[in-house]
Amino acid sequence: MGSLSNVCSIVGIGETDYLVNSGRDPLLLALEAIRKAVDDAGLEPKDIDGIVSSSIDASGSEQFIASNLGLSNVSYTSEVTGLGGAACATVAHAAMAVASGMAHTVVCFRAFTPYDFTVGAKHNQSTLWAKASGVGEFLRPFGWSAMVDTFAMNCRRHMHEYGTTSAQLGAIAVAMRKHASMNPASIRSEPITLEDHQNSPFITQPLRELDGLISNNDGACAMIVTTTERARDLRQKPAKIMAAAQSLGSHPGLLWELSPFKPTITESEAAHIAPRLYAMAGLTPQDIDVAQIYDCYTYTVLTMLEDYGFCKKGEGGSFVEGGRIEIGGELPVNTHGGHLGEAYIHGFTHIVEGVKQMRGTSTAQVEDAETTLVASAVPGPTSALILGR
Repeated sequence: MGSLSNVCSIVGIGETDYLVNSGRDPLLLALEAIRKAVDDAGLEPKDIDGIVSSSIDASGSEQFIASNLGLSNVSYTSEVTGLGGAACATVAHAAMAVASGMAHTVVCFRAFTPYDFTVGAKHNQSTLWAKASGVGEFLRPFGWSAMVDTFAMNCRRHMHEYGTTSAQLGAIAVAMRKHASMNPASIRSEPITLEDHQNSPFITQPLRELDGLISNNDGACAMIVTTTERARDLRQKPAKIMAAAQSLGSHPGLLWELSPFKPTITESEAAHIAPRLYAMAGLTPQDIDVAQIYDCYTYTVLTMLEDYGFCKKGEGGSFVEGGRIEIGGELPVNTHGGHLGEAYIHGFTHIVEGVKQMRGTSTAQVEDAETTLVASAVPGPTSALILGR
């Protein structure tokens, strides 16, 4: 069986400003990010012949994108579902299309506005499953009403089994804000202390307000994928796609909202794709210089550090203490500030930051970084990349 390792590279990245309640149109956001990515790569829109999106409403339509960019030669399109778990998979799909010859230059993108989650939004199968399965009928009457409730239950079990503390979650929040304060694009740019974290109110115990993502911003990100051979002739230093992996989950019927019903709820789906990811890259966790890990809540960072092999299960709490995941530490995490500090674009900002680290242009650059792990959301469907310089 063939491997995608190092065959393709990300050669262009683009992102809009990240604003709160700006009222901007998601299609226009997508087009802005795509045009910036094309220009960043030193290409023209007409060079794009593949489109891969991740969306919830109709703003991500490849027909809208192609029409507005004036494209007439699009030979490959796909939409990756799975909400936050889809980001890295879009790059994987693009790389597969390029490696197979179905396309030569593929753009991946995500445009996000708070409208995506309103009642009137047009939803795809990522969200329609809940209506079709009747999940809400069984959960909502008992107060289980939001994403935070699911992660809070998983986190509480981790605390019960391994002695993980709120202060250890706070160390993650402090690190993300430290990196966000170095990034002019960040919405939450003020540094915080552990005391600030401990004094913030609970959302759903044991998760506090400072454990949670920025939820009402808008913006868009895009990246251009082509062959590594072609990348050598383009404008930017390529970020090689050393490995890519995707999974629907070990229990497909128990998607993220029902993850507390899994047999082992302290283990995320990252544990199932990590072996494939490292094997494709020919690397181990010890070879990763910097990590961009989906941080809808601090707890997801902690559990994925365990499940991607940076520490043993149950040791995530002690691993994040002492500045280990801050810039200058053993494994800097989310050097752009992540969802907790920069912006929430369902994990696409993490890919953009991974590329910046490989170029050497991050606002919190890790010295001599040669590899970065980029991990999309858990639980439920997930995906991940390893990028190399």
